[in-house]
Amino acid sequence: MGKIRIAIAGIGNCASSLIQGIEYYKSLNKVGESEEHTGLMHFNMGGYLPGDIEVVSAYDIDIRKINKPLKEAIFSKPNCTKLFFPDIPNYPVKVEMGNILDGISPHMSDYPDDRRFIPADNPPCDVVKSLKESGADMLINYLPVGSVEATNFYANAALEAEVGFINCIPVFIASDEKWSKLYEEKGVPIIGDDVKSQIGATIIHRALTKLFMDRGVKIKHTYQLNVGGNTDFLNMLNHSRLKLKKISKTESVHCQISHALDDEDIHIGPSDYIPWMNDNKVCFLRIEGVGFGNVPMHLELRLSVEDSPNSAGVIIDAIRCCKIAKDRGIGGVLISPSAYFMKHPKTQFSDIEARTMVEEFIIAKRER
Repeated sequence: MGKIRIAIAGIGNCASSLIQGIEYYKSLNKVGESEEHTGLMHFNMGGYLPGDIEVVSAYDIDIRKINKPLKEAIFSKPNCTKLFFPDIPNYPVKVEMGNILDGISPHMSDYPDDRRFIPADNPPCDVVKSLKESGADMLINYLPVGSVEATNFYANAALEAEVGFINCIPVFIASDEKWSKLYEEKGVPIIGDDVKSQIGATIIHRALTKLFMDRGVKIKHTYQLNVGGNTDFLNMLNHSRLKLKKISKTESVHCQISHALDDEDIHIGPSDYIPWMNDNKVCFLRIEGVGFGNVPMHLELRLSVEDSPNSAGVIIDAIRCCKIAKDRGIGGVLISPSAYFMKHPKTQFSDIEARTMVEEFIIAKRER
């Protein structure tokens, strides 16, 4: 089937986990490892294996990453994700200077250098030119939460370069009517917005609320509180950057509840930054409801995951869906992959429905 050539904006923990994962599964395939499917929703997707993905260009703004080889940049501070496959080959890719715009929250300057972003003063590269010259099939957006101007910049660059766009953060591009029309008119595929982790707080919260509905329990109140120690949680201490994040996560859960629930009865969002936790994320979830005979009940759950590998397990499939769309000449929002892989798709479905739609998309029974 050939290679899938990707560009990445934001060489942080998520990019590090994704690249480590590509090489990890490639190595298992070479040695005929019998458990090559472990950790993947799909090993073979439309003829594409994880090892068929290769990074051809990368963009960041941190002085410790700019002009550095990609294999070095993904392990540079402030990255703190687990090193589960550090034996990365010498990619012929150096990290280019991106446009900062609103990509850095001012409050991060109050923290130690090994915890925050340190912006370089290099002039930004011409991203459109870089994307075209690299031959990228698509651009993955891994910018920090709250980077509205920067995400719009990269979404436009992908459109101009006519490369697919996968928006992993809660800035509304694929779910925005204006952007979705632009991508459709240009015949460029887009998946978004805001990645659901493989087994993360939101996907579990959605599954449990749907279970309550299916079993006839009326939800009265629910919350989801998340804590962690990576730059994502540090960045989100600035609550002004959280508006779209809270909308994305709340709507993702609320849409699974079939009865009216006041805004004050559902609370979903990050709670605090705990530096020593590094890339570990802990979710505290509670659902209160009433069941048979209007008798009250409640559920409490604590989930602990490594945050960045958890999202990489989804994006590795999103990448292949985007390439399948390109191969078939399909442009615009990819409804099925967006609904299954993202918290804030253009159209919401239950996760069971969305998974079925993705399987049909892969085998060409469904166009998008």
